[in-house]
Amino acid sequence: MSTNQYDVIVLGAGASGLMLAYMAAQRGRKVLVMEKANKVGKKILMSGGGKCNFTNLYVEPENFISHNPHFVISALTRYTNWDFIGLVCEHGIEYEERKHGQLFTLNGAKEILAMLLAECEKTGLVDIKTSCEVKNVSTLDDSNFQVSTSMGDFKSKSVVVATGGLSIPTLGGSGIGYEIAKQFGHHIYPTRAGLVPFTFSDQFKEVTTRLSGNAVDATLSNDLNSFTEALLFTHRGLSGPSSLQLSNYWQVGERFNINFLPSLDLIDLLKAKKISQPKVLLRTLLTEYLPKSVVLELQTLVWAEFADIAIGNLSDEKLEHIAQRLHHFEVKPSGTEGYRTAEVTLGGVDTTEVSSKTMESKKQQGLYFIGEILDVSGHLGGFNFQWAWASAHAASHYV
Repeated sequence: MSTNQYDVIVLGAGASGLMLAYMAAQRGRKVLVMEKANKVGKKILMSGGGKCNFTNLYVEPENFISHNPHFVISALTRYTNWDFIGLVCEHGIEYEERKHGQLFTLNGAKEILAMLLAECEKTGLVDIKTSCEVKNVSTLDDSNFQVSTSMGDFKSKSVVVATGGLSIPTLGGSGIGYEIAKQFGHHIYPTRAGLVPFTFSDQFKEVTTRLSGNAVDATLSNDLNSFTEALLFTHRGLSGPSSLQLSNYWQVGERFNINFLPSLDLIDLLKAKKISQPKVLLRTLLTEYLPKSVVLELQTLVWAEFADIAIGNLSDEKLEHIAQRLHHFEVKPSGTEGYRTAEVTLGGVDTTEVSSKTMESKKQQGLYFIGEILDVSGHLGGFNFQWAWASAHAASHYV
């Protein structure tokens, strides 16, 4: 083989690209990984607050969003969370379970990246080129691909697009993968930022700014889904796990509901307190369940005219109205913080045009798509990493 000839060229040295590289090399393939950024695995390193939420104990197809929901099942079944946990243990990486089955390293994401690079190194068949920008991918007569880059031209039998989404462009996200997919005739579902905080431009923004730094457990819901987790107020709007999760199911212009007291039946509580503590003020009652600053803002928004009236002097009808508002507080974001802070990209390469068994294009032999470039997005909690590992494993047996 000439120095520029490989069996497999992988575009992108992120989670799925590095995973595929070492697994294909274990089958004797000579692999070149091209990375546009100056370092590999930048998103791995910053993920999970630097601790890398590398998978989840409870992986189900329902944890993934796609226009073709069955697509994920095959790959997830063949390479499970337990397979990856096994690899992590082999490398002596310590990890902990946090809530909702999320698994994080104890000593930092660098260990996950080091593990992938060590596995590549062990094969002796993986070359990695950083600061290597892909200009063009074309097919040659001899059923080879030619990949033209800022470092010259390279040839291979297979090309794997593992370029990720558009999220956090400062870490190397770019649209090149979508361009390549389009060039070979693939349909792309429109992309947008997912797992991203909401922004507001109305009166509610002033409220979130004043409450910036406060967190409450709340249920955020719309017609498509509902998530009960921490809700964080920021000077731009709403963040925290519940907001990030719902952002995957929200479109510009839509409203959603916040239930500020998801574990309470507020109307029953208020009616009981009306009898047992008729002189108490509503705000005093609610500060048992919510931070005082949050209660005072809600008071201004919901029951300002009854702020100083004891609960015993409020009719059941008024109490029902207040309870209803606090359980179904409607907000209308102006948008999200966009790709700058998004953890995932929604949309991508239409999976009906890709084999769920091999991740190979149905339109171009030898062309593969893995990871986030595909129209598959996981919920928050390690699911996007599990998709990276599983889709890489699936393709690695066929490239």
